[in-house]
Amino acid sequence: MHGPGAVVAVMGSVRFSHPGADRGGPVDLGAARRILAVRADSIGDVVTTTPALRAIRAAAPQADLDLLASPAGWALAPMIEDLDGVLTVSPSSQELSGRHPGRAGDSVAERELLDRLTTARYDVLLVFTSFSQSPWPVAHLGLLAGIGTRVVHSREFGGAVATHWVTPPPDRTHQVDRALHLLASIGVPDRGRAPALRVPPDADEAADRLAPPGPFALLAPGASCAARRYPAERFGAAAARLATSGLPVLVAGTASEDELVARVVAAAGHPAVTPVPPAPLTVFAALLRRAAVAITNNSGAMHIADAVGTPVAVTYAGTERLAELRPRSVPAALLRRSVACSPCRQLQCPFGHECLDVPPAELAAAALALVPRVVATPAPPEGQPRLRHTTPTR
Repeated sequence: MHGPGAVVAVMGSVRFSHPGADRGGPVDLGAARRILAVRADSIGDVVTTTPALRAIRAAAPQADLDLLASPAGWALAPMIEDLDGVLTVSPSSQELSGRHPGRAGDSVAERELLDRLTTARYDVLLVFTSFSQSPWPVAHLGLLAGIGTRVVHSREFGGAVATHWVTPPPDRTHQVDRALHLLASIGVPDRGRAPALRVPPDADEAADRLAPPGPFALLAPGASCAARRYPAERFGAAAARLATSGLPVLVAGTASEDELVARVVAAAGHPAVTPVPPAPLTVFAALLRRAAVAITNNSGAMHIADAVGTPVAVTYAGTERLAELRPRSVPAALLRRSVACSPCRQLQCPFGHECLDVPPAELAAAALALVPRVVATPAPPEGQPRLRHTTPTR
């Protein structure tokens, strides 16, 4: 227990511990009947929570384990084998009012969520957040719903809303490690720190029909906000270089990203750079798993590539620190330029996107360097393949 005003040195940083925090003891998850984990934001955030879900399942093999997720995160559920169910919601605590000017939180939706939590009769609520998010709104819903054990990270005072109010690790901590830190604070050990997704067999079959024969690259030009997106024309130029080296490129996106995908393909102007029809996230993950290399922004696609074992070249905007979200288990090239305004956390870059001033040739070279079993050779006679297979050098 830390006294008033105490500071704690952690990982070379200093973090402040409120005198009201860190009072809860271990939690016996094995005695719980129903557990609700909360990660109600983006795809990448849910992927980085999969090691924590694995640890929860190992600690509570007989309990029902549900995830409270956003509609985006819900799409990952078929690939997270540790889950029993998903509550799909868009809680006001995760909405950004600037995206919907003049619209306040939806009180009816909040009451409906409270009713769902009350009816489900959960024993334990585990609220996973990034350093900039508050756990208190959903923890308060858990209190009102009668959930007896409520575990959160926070530096802010929240009264008695949580039964286990844990001082979080430093802000630079990777999201995987942050989630596992919350569990370690209640006595739950980790069961590995690599994100993992299981691709369903039907998604594999669909990907078989979309993938070309032989090695290929998968380029995903989308991201959740404009500040994270490398320009489509530059992605196209990089894709053309890969195709010219003999590595075909599939360009994939959601239905709302059709125009973006088309711009990348048009900018490439190469017959071996082709679009993928919009497909369910499970099929996209299956395609990523087949790819020799992925090319992405700092986006959900980067995290899915990490979770299915595919090397990834990332145009990594200065919106976040590299340490917080970088791939954990695959070879990765993170390309960016150092700028004074990073990490900015912006949705739109107010400047000239100098953090992503990465030449397409540099991106293409980084992607090719990650392909362990394919080496580009000089241009052969027309109609002959440009690639030969060799033993990995790393």
